[in-house]
Amino acid sequence: MHVSMATVSLHSDHFGFPYSTADIMCSVPPGCGAPNYVTITSTAIDKKVDLEFLEVKNQKAKSHSFLYNVTSCFSTMYNFTNVLQLVQSLEMLQLLGVNKVAVYKTNCSADVQRVLDYYTRKGLVVVVPWSLSKYLNVSRRAKPDQDPGDIHYFGQIPALNDCLYRSMYRSKYVALHDPDELILPQTVGSWLKLLEQLERKFGAERCYMFQNNWVPSEFFLTPPAPKTLPQQDQWQNVSGINILAHLYSEPIKPPFGYRNFKTIVNPRGMFAVTVHGVLRAKRVCVWVDRKLARMYHIKSRGPTELKPKQMIYDGRLLNYSARLSSAVNTVLGETGLLPGNSL
Repeated sequence: MHVSMATVSLHSDHFGFPYSTADIMCSVPPGCGAPNYVTITSTAIDKKVDLEFLEVKNQKAKSHSFLYNVTSCFSTMYNFTNVLQLVQSLEMLQLLGVNKVAVYKTNCSADVQRVLDYYTRKGLVVVVPWSLSKYLNVSRRAKPDQDPGDIHYFGQIPALNDCLYRSMYRSKYVALHDPDELILPQTVGSWLKLLEQLERKFGAERCYMFQNNWVPSEFFLTPPAPKTLPQQDQWQNVSGINILAHLYSEPIKPPFGYRNFKTIVNPRGMFAVTVHGVLRAKRVCVWVDRKLARMYHIKSRGPTELKPKQMIYDGRLLNYSARLSSAVNTVLGETGLLPGNSL
């Protein structure tokens, strides 16, 4: 066993909280092969402690023949009860070409756990237990003045970086977003076709940034004629937001449309990521034209002065509605969350 002094590099983005994500680098002496296991301790600890060794992954670099085309990273799930939107999001991601979804979970309701177990058995979801709250006073908000604590938002940033490195040589692309955020292509039907277009235009090893569009769930507005919504009465007793009932977004006021964006990245070109963007990468990130793709953040926005006539209709989601509704009905039926006579 080799012991070396580690160097610590703190991530610059920690939203003003006292604890930050860090890269801890251990040197390997000349003549030694790559280590199989690693552990970290402190020189300040005098007494003998039981050290936990972690297996070193990513031993062999790959540039093709990945296990998955696209992996989505959800971080972090806490006190989560939004069953319907979770199912809709997971089914939409599959329609868009996602093969794997990593869910960093602190806690959730029994019905949400039933959904996660279902998708785990299907092979779509892998649940990563995320229990920083056992060791730190985690904040439940994005900034200390909103909810004081040791670290930002249940440790969201280290979770995102963990997902990046777990997926490095497993997945061609990695999407870093939340369950209530949906990136929709505007001219093609899937992420794979979109990413092929973007890679041809900007090159490989890129990070793609997608403009955020707030879709407040407080507004229930019907689409303009002749557009119609699919039958949705069967979901009324399922907890959570129905994304097909919310097709109107807030007006974008520059520069606010370029805040709260999310990314899809080639993980092999990234070194450190954060909630909104990338901290260190081989090449700079590029904005995706909203005419090609944009992100919809569908959630409760709280009290607003906006009037219904100020909201902007966007029916792109309806292009997927028939397939989405059928898939959601199947999942809710097979998980026992929707009675058979409701279909």
